[in-house]
Amino acid sequence: MSNHNIITLDKMSLHDFDTEADLIPLLTPEDEEEMANEQLPNSLAILPLRNTVLFPGVVIPITAGRDKSIKLINDANAAGKVIGVVAQKDEDIEDPTRDDIHQIGTVAQILRVLKMPDGNVTVILQGKKRFQISKVISEEPYINALIKEVPEKRPSVTDTEFGAIIDSIKEIAIKIIKESPNIPTEATFAIKNIESQSFLINFVSSNMNLDVKEKQDLLSMNILKERALSTLRYMNTELQKLELKNDIQSKVRVDLDQQQREYFLHQQMKTIQEELGGVSYDQEIDEMRAKAKGKKWDEKVEKHFEKEISKLQRTNPQSPDFGILRNYLELFLELPWNNFSKDNFDLKRAQKILDKDHFGLEDVKKRIIEHLAVLKLRNDMKSPIICLTGPPGVGKTSIGKSIAKALGREYVRMSLGGLRDEAEIRGHRKTYIGAMPGRILQNLKKAGTSNPVFVLDEIDKLSVSHSGDPSSALLEVLDPEQNKEFYDNFLEMGFDLSKVMFIATSNTMTTIQPALKDRMEVIKMTGYTIEEKVEIARQHLFPKQLKEHGLTTKHLTIGKRQLEKIIEGYTRESGVRALEQKLAQVIRNAAKSVAMEEEYNIKVTDEDIIKSLGAPRLERDKSEGNDVAGVVTGLAWTSVGGDILFIESLISKGKGTLTLTGNLGTVMKESATIAMEYIKSNAELLGVNQEILQNYNIHIHVPEGATPKDGPSAGIAMLTSLVSVLTQKRVKKNLAMTGEITLRGKVLPVGGIKEKILAAKRANIKEIILCADNKHDIDEIKADYLDGLTFHYVREMSEVIALAITNQKVKNAKSL
Repeated sequence: MSNHNIITLDKMSLHDFDTEADLIPLLTPEDEEEMANEQLPNSLAILPLRNTVLFPGVVIPITAGRDKSIKLINDANAAGKVIGVVAQKDEDIEDPTRDDIHQIGTVAQILRVLKMPDGNVTVILQGKKRFQISKVISEEPYINALIKEVPEKRPSVTDTEFGAIIDSIKEIAIKIIKESPNIPTEATFAIKNIESQSFLINFVSSNMNLDVKEKQDLLSMNILKERALSTLRYMNTELQKLELKNDIQSKVRVDLDQQQREYFLHQQMKTIQEELGGVSYDQEIDEMRAKAKGKKWDEKVEKHFEKEISKLQRTNPQSPDFGILRNYLELFLELPWNNFSKDNFDLKRAQKILDKDHFGLEDVKKRIIEHLAVLKLRNDMKSPIICLTGPPGVGKTSIGKSIAKALGREYVRMSLGGLRDEAEIRGHRKTYIGAMPGRILQNLKKAGTSNPVFVLDEIDKLSVSHSGDPSSALLEVLDPEQNKEFYDNFLEMGFDLSKVMFIATSNTMTTIQPALKDRMEVIKMTGYTIEEKVEIARQHLFPKQLKEHGLTTKHLTIGKRQLEKIIEGYTRESGVRALEQKLAQVIRNAAKSVAMEEEYNIKVTDEDIIKSLGAPRLERDKSEGNDVAGVVTGLAWTSVGGDILFIESLISKGKGTLTLTGNLGTVMKESATIAMEYIKSNAELLGVNQEILQNYNIHIHVPEGATPKDGPSAGIAMLTSLVSVLTQKRVKKNLAMTGEITLRGKVLPVGGIKEKILAAKRANIKEIILCADNKHDIDEIKADYLDGLTFHYVREMSEVIALAITNQKVKNAKSL
């Protein structure tokens, strides 16, 4: 066997191959047959191996360092004998005995012995046959034992499954060689050129990355097919590990290469910036520290800042965390910590500013002056949360600017309309991509002070979504007891909002969360009278629009009568927003004439108004003549202020059914039903013929069917309309009414009185019927607004009928 080329192998992996001759397999089928026919001696010297297992046919180099092992090799080499090679059970045992070695081993031929300079001996062994130790004869000077051959059961030549296993072993072995960076690719030729099936199995088993126990288990298998299957199983596992390892290394290598590339580019960029006079990262951090020295921080905030900036210094500038930390610290430095503007407590000056900027709004101005007075006396009062509620265009938002000007504070406005993400109030966690602080802190950063006048516009239009409930997030903002330590998710610590003067605005209070409503002081802002609108237009709107259109009073003027014409004929609102738009339209018409050098009237006339705005469109707001029975003018409250509505009743031959039309809500329909039942039970008292109720159908209609209408306020108007049509007596002219009714005929108070009174005055109503309990609402209205109005206070429906229905029958009355 010595005349064959030797494939030398490391203990645990394939060795490098230098020439093609090295790739020739050690065993051919003929060699294997010759080896199988060799007779084993009865006894053998046993060489224990620490960390490997020798398989039949395989050649391995072994380094012997123990005295017993060196002597055994020298004696066997001199005599030309074979030796027995057995693996130790525990490689840490220095002097193994019969109990420390496995019973199954391999007979080995010594091919070459090399003496090393350090005194050790390297011997190249080739396995021949498997044997089993029958009995240990002696242990000195080395282990000698009686042995017997262990036969190996081989599959038949026709076993196709075994052939497939051998092919799989070859295929996977080649894949392992390709995947492993430590095995030369030339080793694939060795695998392909191995002809002996048993040698292929032993060759692969010997060189797999397995521990001694697993290899010993393979050697101990007597059935070659089982050993082949186990070998294939181990090879599959090793291939998967190699592929996973290579995949991970590839990813890490790519990431590392990218990081190194970015680092190199950033270093170059840093050098270029410094050469051009730019700011490096170190300079940025130094500038942050210098800026922090001028901040009015308490000890807790200062410690937190120092901790975060130290973390920034330790962070790699190429890391994503560096940018997040820098943005965080920049916000920290830009927030107005304990930076307050000085309040101006000149109350007379504040009153003048409020009067100059806003006509009317006496309740609001009074509340602001009261707050300033208390703040001046105590100098440490927590700012209240004021909520201005009222229809659009009455000046809720703009009054915030006037308050800021009167106090000498910064002005901040934040629109909440349609806001549905809680993070807009509280901010995002700074670890999220694109995280930023909430809009409360963002606006304070812009203001530059910790005590601005902060207007929260349209607080009634907050929405709720899967992103949270912003109105709940506002509870902490608007609670004077909690907002001293307002927690923003991005800032991750409390910020003092107690000195901020929050002013919320809303069109209605019904949609505001009750807990949020409870934290605010509600001030109602009702609509303006025609007189107030005229003054607002004359003092504020008209001069403002002239300036915006590049004109002055030399180019255009307008009188009070013309202003009244625009207000009554073209605007139908509680506020003045539409009025301002109409004035702008009139001014644009004049601006066109000025620009084109055409003749025009410097003083606006009625004809100029019609030319600019067209014919008046809102005459239907006027009260009607009531020439027929069953028509009553009611008063209604809407989200845009007060309004009048007409209730019409009609009778026709039928069976006494009641029909309602006009897009009425449930409560309004119930009011009609109550009125009808009251009339039926009190027909004689009201002068209504019972036969009419049984033989005529009654239809109640409220015009403007496209507009939904609901509420109890039209109760007395409906009852009056029914009595009028059933008695065929008309209702007084220029009379309006509002109030809820009961089945007993009682009149109950209703809300929105001021808005309804203003609507009545716009419609040229002269008399108004109200519940007596609403008298205090009238007392709160300025006397100037009530000029030309007569109020009748009632408690019973009989009083309403007596005041509203004349004794005069209408012309062409139905024959009932």
